[in-house]
Amino acid sequence: MKLQVRGFEIHKGLLDAAAQRGILDAVRKVVAQAPFFRPDTPYGKPMSVRITAAGVYGWFSDKAGYRYVPAHPSGKPWPAIPGEVLSIWSQVTALDRMPECCLINYYGPDARMGLHQDRDEAEMQWPVVSISLGDDGLFRMGNVTRGGKTESIWLQSGDVVVMGGDARLAYHGVDRIRPGSSRLLPKGGRLNLTLRVVT
Repeated sequence: MKLQVRGFEIHKGLLDAAAQRGILDAVRKVVAQAPFFRPDTPYGKPMSVRITAAGVYGWFSDKAGYRYVPAHPSGKPWPAIPGEVLSIWSQVTALDRMPECCLINYYGPDARMGLHQDRDEAEMQWPVVSISLGDDGLFRMGNVTRGGKTESIWLQSGDVVVMGGDARLAYHGVDRIRPGSSRLLPKGGRLNLTLRVVT
């Protein structure tokens, strides 16, 4: 089922159980090469999510600000974006241009992501594609400027969101997760993969 909410294209249940397990296996291989880490915000506070990435670039944050970098904090290049993940990008965008970054966020029981815009990329005409795995996350969608009314929807494991067009620069975030709502991850939690064209 495909929903349109504030310009966000939400594909509910796009990935069946087998596809979810396949992507999870691919993510584990990425994490084996590029382990999760917890970045600091520019204000010096650690983020509540742990992150890693695959692709030509990974996303990074510290006191110097938010930016894309070509290597993991270990100094090693990021692993390639798994084919299973790239096929989802092709399915929901039908674009020839492929993403250069797959940011992987892990949400524990108390993790959240405040309202923010994805605007660290050089070009804004390309969509951002978000894939949810594991526990439900309460996804909040706002406006292209701060403030005003927002809408929220629970994203379940296997849901895919396309943020393009009017929604490309809309504020969005994850208010909380629902622990124990999925059995996909043995230790619980939520994985969110976001695919981005960087340059």
